[in-house]
Amino acid sequence: MTIIATNFTKISVEKSGAVKGKVSIANNVVIKDVVVTDIAIGASKQNALKFSFEFTAKYEPKIGQIVLNGDLIFLEKADKIKEIAESWKKSKNIPKEVMAPVLNNVLTKCNVEALILSREINLPPPIQLPKVNVKK
Repeated sequence: MTIIATNFTKISVEKSGAVKGKVSIANNVVIKDVVVTDIAIGASKQNALKFSFEFTAKYEPKIGQIVLNGDLIFLEKADKIKEIAESWKKSKNIPKEVMAPVLNNVLTKCNVEALILSREINLPPPIQLPKVNVKK
């Protein structure tokens, strides 16, 4: 299994209030759809899976939000692609051995992008950043 690409199709960033007091940030990622798609590799075409996703970082109390929509292209053997696509169509389920790398890739790309976007509109970072503690 190989992840070929992760691309954003929509980026929405909104700051609707001043940042003051305690702010809670809820991050969430959802797989919206899984479809079989053709990709060109050299002169030949090959089947792949396209996972459509939505990442959301909500700032409470109603300070703002970041929403990132996109697609991830996943390459696998033809029979496995068919099996995953049918499982998604039937029950919206994806096997754990596929879901883990897909979600990890999406989260990595989205967290980095959300971090940059939060800086641009003066919202707190949506992920915990490392801090230095100085001891006496």
